[in-house]
Amino acid sequence: MIHPADIIDAPADGRQSERAAAIQRGVGRLMRRIGFVCVSELTLATGRRADVVGLGPRGDLWIVEIKSSIEDYRVDHKWPDYRACCDRFLFATHDGVPLDIFPTDTGLIVADAYGAEILREAPEHRLAGATRKAMLLRFSQAAASRLHRLYDPEAGDAF
Repeated sequence: MIHPADIIDAPADGRQSERAAAIQRGVGRLMRRIGFVCVSELTLATGRRADVVGLGPRGDLWIVEIKSSIEDYRVDHKWPDYRACCDRFLFATHDGVPLDIFPTDTGLIVADAYGAEILREAPEHRLAGATRKAMLLRFSQAAASRLHRLYDPEAGDAF
C-alpha cells in the first residue's frame, strides 16, 4: 500500500525550507546528469522518509539526506538507519555549511538550485536481494502514483 506522502511531491507539504528545496532541486539535476532518476521524500519500510532516493541505470539505489544548516545536521539522529535501504548514502548541503561536520564514511554533495557536485564518493554497501526488490517496488510505485496524480488529480489515493 502506498503511503499518502508518496502521492504528492514533498515541497507542497510545507516542511522544507526554501534552502532545502533548492538543494533538493540541485541534487535532482545532478542525478539526471549522471544517469539516475530520483524520487523525493520516499517513505521507507521503517516509516521514515528519505529526502532523495536515486535509482541508477544498473539498479543502484542511493539515498541523499539534505542538510541545510549545522543545526539541521546536529538534531538529526535518524540518518544512520537509511544505510540499510541503499547501496550508497550521501549528504547534500550548500556551500555555507562547513563540510567537516559530515562523517567521512558517507558521500558528500554540495548543491544549489541550479546543480550539484559530488565532492566525496560514498562507499558502496550492496543491498541484499530482498531489500533491493522491496526498495525498487516502493520507488516505482511512488513514482508511478505521482505521475498518475499529475494527469488525474481526482483519482484518489488508492489504486
